[in-house]
Amino acid sequence: MERTFPQCLKCSLGVLVPLSDYGREGASILYKAWVCTNPECGFHLRIDNGEITVGESIPRTSRGK
Repeated sequence: MERTFPQCLKCSLGVLVPLSDYGREGASILYKAWVCTNPECGFHLRIDNGEITVGESIPRTSRGK
């Protein structure tokens, strides 16, 4: 089964791909974020505590280092 993802409307070069995560209790959260595959674009949509965040660049964090 082939999957297709939506084209990024910001840059028109990348596509938006879904990312999953785990919640505080360890439950899987499917499609918590959608991120543009074009590294120069950085557009993303996220769901945090039920709120939708739209970003123009991907924030960098020190977690996971």
